[in-house]
Amino acid sequence: MSSIKRFIVVVLFDGVDLLDVTGPPEVFSLLQREVDDGTGYHVVLAAETMGPVTTSAGVRVLPDATFQEVSTRSIDTLIVPGSVEVDDQHRVHALADPTVVNWVKTLAGRTRRVTSVCVGAHILAAAGLLDGKRATTHWSTAQQLATDHPSIEVDADPIFIRDHDVWTGAGISACLDLSLALVADDFGEAVALRVARQLVMYLKRPSGQSQFSVPIEPVSTSRRIDDLRHYITGNIAGHLTVADLAGHAHVSERQLTRIFKNELSMTPAAYIESARVEVARNQLESTDDSLARVASTCGFHTTDTLIRAFRRKLNTTPTEYRNRFRHSAS
Repeated sequence: MSSIKRFIVVVLFDGVDLLDVTGPPEVFSLLQREVDDGTGYHVVLAAETMGPVTTSAGVRVLPDATFQEVSTRSIDTLIVPGSVEVDDQHRVHALADPTVVNWVKTLAGRTRRVTSVCVGAHILAAAGLLDGKRATTHWSTAQQLATDHPSIEVDADPIFIRDHDVWTGAGISACLDLSLALVADDFGEAVALRVARQLVMYLKRPSGQSQFSVPIEPVSTSRRIDDLRHYITGNIAGHLTVADLAGHAHVSERQLTRIFKNELSMTPAAYIESARVEVARNQLESTDDSLARVASTCGFHTTDTLIRAFRRKLNTTPTEYRNRFRHSAS
């Protein structure tokens, strides 16, 4: 291996998520404990000016260089973190400052490998770097990314995605997973595994981020859909069928399916299953009920049906989910 260190640039701007900025350099610094031939990374934090940058956590960070200065160099890896704003309804919206977007687009032209951390994917998307590619981001803004940039194939489940020379990572702490993957790509999995042990982490997590997500209730302006959703919630343990819902709404089954697809972009059956999975999640987190009882009270009726729904929706099993998220029942 060459003794030349790989030049890494981390993009800084006001409001950036702190861990997105500090996590990758920490992983890269631990590499130095595992190699003794002078290889590794040289990490530079770059911003528009040399003034302090205030992160979302309120911690101020000093840049090492300006965007203009690093734009004259060949960059091995560009790391683009993200930032969000939260409205009074607790809805999260990813931000992409036009100045930062323009600099990222410029720097990407001098970079071997471009990566985003968490909602930094929205900045890459705004710079046109994800067009026609498969990408991930934090689950809370995945729908925003897909809506704002329909040319991107958004997959909200993986911890990270590599599409040729562009890598995108999922939510916040996934910056560590992404950084370990970069180390493995550069120096091999054996070295990356040793770094993972230093971090007390898996080299590869056993599951994706969908099991962590909070389902976003689809927005609808239809009173009929709202009434149907309340009806489903109130009868979640029953044998809900498309015919039942159509009868409740006084429409044909074909018309009901068309209403759900137009208003919620899913079939009635898919919505019912999602609603049941969410109720089951809550029971697994907060009760000691058996899987059979959870299946019964949520309308799945059999444990096998419950397990299949969890695998389909969350890429895990009810038991694995409970072990990871269980908290003491009141």
